[in-house]
Amino acid sequence: MTQALILPELEQSPALFDMGEALIREVENGLASSPRSLAPWMFYDAWGSCLFERITTLAEYYPSRIEREILARFAEEIVGRAQAEPSQTLRIFELGAGTAAKTGILLEAAKRRHGRVTYVPYDVSPDALAQACTSIESILPSVHLQPIVGNYVTHPPQLARANGTTLALYIGSSIGNFSPEAARTILCNLRSQMSSGDALLLGTDMVKEEEIMLAAYDDREGVTADFNLNVLRRLNRELRADFDFTGFRHQVRWNHAESRIEMHLESLCEQDVRIPAAKLDVHFAEGETIHTENSYKFTQDSIRALLDDTGFKIEQTWKDPRDWYALTLAGLQ
Repeated sequence: MTQALILPELEQSPALFDMGEALIREVENGLASSPRSLAPWMFYDAWGSCLFERITTLAEYYPSRIEREILARFAEEIVGRAQAEPSQTLRIFELGAGTAAKTGILLEAAKRRHGRVTYVPYDVSPDALAQACTSIESILPSVHLQPIVGNYVTHPPQLARANGTTLALYIGSSIGNFSPEAARTILCNLRSQMSSGDALLLGTDMVKEEEIMLAAYDDREGVTADFNLNVLRRLNRELRADFDFTGFRHQVRWNHAESRIEMHLESLCEQDVRIPAAKLDVHFAEGETIHTENSYKFTQDSIRALLDDTGFKIEQTWKDPRDWYALTLAGLQ
């Protein structure tokens, strides 16, 4: 008989946030401005998290596949560099953990070093965190789980001091979803919670041929388009908006000057949308867009500049043979 898993209770971020109020603020700030925008964290309701997991398995979406390959090849080396003493407790703290689909590779490597391991996944989606805990508990029952539900953008994490080493993970090229200024703020906030001897493992997607990058965000199956449009469904459900999703289409652009892929929702006609919970009426012209996500692409120089600016120093970088993706281990300056 299979024993039922007993999962830890999902802790709320120490700075408690109201998801409804957060959505209203983002709508007020983003849709009432010009050009219009919505924050990418709004994608990740239960269905959006499921869609993103599907995206990571698509042939066109290379970042997850390549990052997994790098982790599988170098996990032992990464953990060894991050944890100088195998007898120490290693705390792995992950920003935007999602379902932790790749993190298990590092956790397994950490356990093989015979140390005690605590995993602290921090994510805005309780459904994704519950799935992450179920997965980790099933394969690594001796790992101590401390999941936290929170939005690390609006409510930066507050970490208790650890008796051992902390390896902070910010993988999946999630840092690329933020403007350079916002990315620096996120890393500075994280740096403020770390101590001497701790380290950061940062995943970044590198600049490459434009057609390869565009295809990763505009797959033939239309999964990414559905993911993008799902933010309108969420606003209809949670804020009583009346978006007609058939009146918008998924659009992807490469912004060479800013070194980023942009995702937009383009209005296919002139239309009006009511969002009662935000007390907002929005008029869209035909062709007008809502800018929903950026995915900045990096060079080795821009990675170094970002880490230098936020109090980190590069210790080692691991890449795939084509230099499409990088995992960078950085200590504290």
